[in-house]
Amino acid sequence: MEYRENMLSYKDYCTLRESVGWHLFSEEQMRTALEHCLYTITAVENGQTVGMGRLAGDGMYFLIMDIVVHPAFQKQGIGTNIINMLLKYVEDKTPAGGRSSVQLIAEKGKEPFYEKLGFKLLPHDFCGAGMRKVIRKLPG
Repeated sequence: MEYRENMLSYKDYCTLRESVGWHLFSEEQMRTALEHCLYTITAVENGQTVGMGRLAGDGMYFLIMDIVVHPAFQKQGIGTNIINMLLKYVEDKTPAGGRSSVQLIAEKGKEPFYEKLGFKLLPHDFCGAGMRKVIRKLPG
């Protein structure tokens, strides 16, 4: 398995999302999102991209997104390696004396995977529940 930094293509992004049954956004949104990532990781096996992860952030707060491993390649440690590489990027960018907050939204049922990697369920004693809002816009 080869892991590549900042090589996530639009085609691979769409293919991997579809492989796990995730809906696609508009092409414009997806291309813009890929252009604005701080850091991406792809896992490649025999020339095929089989896993991905994206990171966005402002230097203090970071968001891990789109952790996807093609179903045929799951349970092989690929997702763990991708998360660890994304976290290493944040660690490297965190200055001495600083701290960084890394968040993600787990797919339902995948919370134990992230807990094993040090993420904590919300709410807990320090933080309230994570929240989200989806805004939909009908085609012109």
